[in-house]
Amino acid sequence: MNVFAKAEAAVTHDELANAIRFLAVDAVEKANSGHPGMPMGMADVATILFTQFLKFDPADPAWPDRDRFVLSAGHGSMLLYALLYLTGYPEMTIEEIKNFRQFGSKTPGHPEYGHTPGVETTTGPLGQGLAMAVGMAIGEKLLAARYGDGLVDHRTYVIAGDGCLMEGVSQEAITLAGHLKLSKLVVLWDDNKITIDGAVNLADSTDQIARFKAAGWDAWHIDGHDPKAIAEALSEAQTSDRPVFIGCKTTIGFGAPTKAGTHGVHGSALGAAEIAATREKLGWSAPPFEIPDAILSAWRGTDVRGKAAHEAWTARHASGDAAGFDRDIASTLSPALAETINAFKRKASDANAPQATRVSSQKTLDELAKIQGNLLGGSADLTGSNNTKAADMKAVTPGDFSGRYLHYGIREFGMAAALNGLALHGGFIPYGGTFLVFADYARPAIRLSALMRQHVVYVLTHDSIGLGEDGPTHQPVETLASLRVIPHLNVFRPADAIETAEAWELALQLSEAPSVLALSRQNLPVLRRTHTNENLSAKGAYVLREVAGERDVTLIATGSEVSLAVAAADELAKDSVKAAVISLPCFELFAAQEPGYRAAVLGQAPRIGIEAALRQGWGAVLAPEDYFIGMKDFGASAPAGDLYKHFGITIEAIVNAARAAAGHGTVS
Repeated sequence: MNVFAKAEAAVTHDELANAIRFLAVDAVEKANSGHPGMPMGMADVATILFTQFLKFDPADPAWPDRDRFVLSAGHGSMLLYALLYLTGYPEMTIEEIKNFRQFGSKTPGHPEYGHTPGVETTTGPLGQGLAMAVGMAIGEKLLAARYGDGLVDHRTYVIAGDGCLMEGVSQEAITLAGHLKLSKLVVLWDDNKITIDGAVNLADSTDQIARFKAAGWDAWHIDGHDPKAIAEALSEAQTSDRPVFIGCKTTIGFGAPTKAGTHGVHGSALGAAEIAATREKLGWSAPPFEIPDAILSAWRGTDVRGKAAHEAWTARHASGDAAGFDRDIASTLSPALAETINAFKRKASDANAPQATRVSSQKTLDELAKIQGNLLGGSADLTGSNNTKAADMKAVTPGDFSGRYLHYGIREFGMAAALNGLALHGGFIPYGGTFLVFADYARPAIRLSALMRQHVVYVLTHDSIGLGEDGPTHQPVETLASLRVIPHLNVFRPADAIETAEAWELALQLSEAPSVLALSRQNLPVLRRTHTNENLSAKGAYVLREVAGERDVTLIATGSEVSLAVAAADELAKDSVKAAVISLPCFELFAAQEPGYRAAVLGQAPRIGIEAALRQGWGAVLAPEDYFIGMKDFGASAPAGDLYKHFGITIEAIVNAARAAAGHGTVS
């Protein structure tokens, strides 16, 4: 089949597709590591998509109105790298292809966002690419509703494999996409009937077409090696009023004489003999890493459509009022942010009203939503409990994308992945809520948020045994520690309304990292009664209450336990035990401070850590011999006050430990 009608007329579809196949085969062989089977099998589909449909401009990989291409089956990364090289992305040179999977190359084992221009998202953990693509498609519809199709009119294409569809997150993602009728989302399924263990039917017999149809998608099968069928299917997808799922029946390792169609070609190099036989079978005589000039020229000509579309978009952008669009794409913070936060803090100090930090968070959001138009909220079916919906936020519905609040349903993992997709797409600062204990459902996506340094905020409420009667299934004794070990994730556990507002300010300002706000269900007193414009939480920890002269003991607490530490310090003062109180809302920010500041805050006196959670992670501020007042096991079902007494997280326990640490007594 001839793809190009003019100078490239002599180049056939098969030659274009084989260029992908042999770049993949040769790169995996040289590295002696990688996955050649999927690129070989999906080369025909990718060729039609990139040469006839995908809107892109290699000269500007970040052009806002480009189509998004997500390789959800990230193990087949050489498919994407080959496409980036063939279509002329400047940084994807043939030397990078030769250095596949080598340290420092632009061609790592799985695609990595921010590392390789043209890679829209990090993929590899199966299913998440598909789920993030749903977030991207949501982002497109939301921005189009705001700014019109003159500035926002693009599609999101996904290549997914059987592994992506077996992962549970795929169900969360596809039902959300079907419900929202994301008509510019197209998923191309590599239906090769092979997984690592062998045939798919060893473990799965799902009718995927019926499954997607049941979720509200248009779905059908095609021959994934028939260029005409592929083109017709993609053409039909352009006119659908719902998301589209195209099952592409392919042969993994297409063209390999003895390994095609077997699991042996999934994740291993073909070997010299099999590669030679594949070259002969497919009629490819070019040496490794060499693409014949006519074929490379034909591939390099595929950017003509995209460049023309880019130029037309640039003209529309220049001729209209695009200032708001540009601000949103740049995630620009309102100049009124600091003033708004300080006004809230001052009001909270004056009111001195006990309040759950989840409520303080909502009240902060009420003010932020007025000034930060690109703030996009949501919750996994816990809006009233997470307090995530600002007063003036309207819900997004399938027929109306003008709102700023998404009801994600009971889909914690799907929500978190969609938040990543929204952040990657650009135009919004997304946040989503659930209970802190259910961060475990979302953890793989939170990890990718951190790995990709995405500006996502996780509002995680009901942060301790303080939630009370729901019991140990909902009490996250280990969750804070498990989140704090994730690199580049800032975990905030504010002590009162003022620290909650400060945490929100920091979460918005720290644009190259995700943030967690761990918030209480129970009311907490306001601890800072004297207003200051300075964001004291910005350094991670600060001296909330100092003593005159040398300290006898230092009490270090987070969140709801800071007020206990303050009360304990008052009791200790009656016995002339001088106890300083440190509030530690963010371990990560404190660890980033200069040693001198850290030393001044922590002091030289014995230390006591206080948190209604496990001790793991507290070694950052406590010595092994220091006392820790917290949890040692799972919680229980009872009113919060009873639980704090039962587990020994009390003023009395802190006082006793402090006296012992200061040499004034023993722990009873």
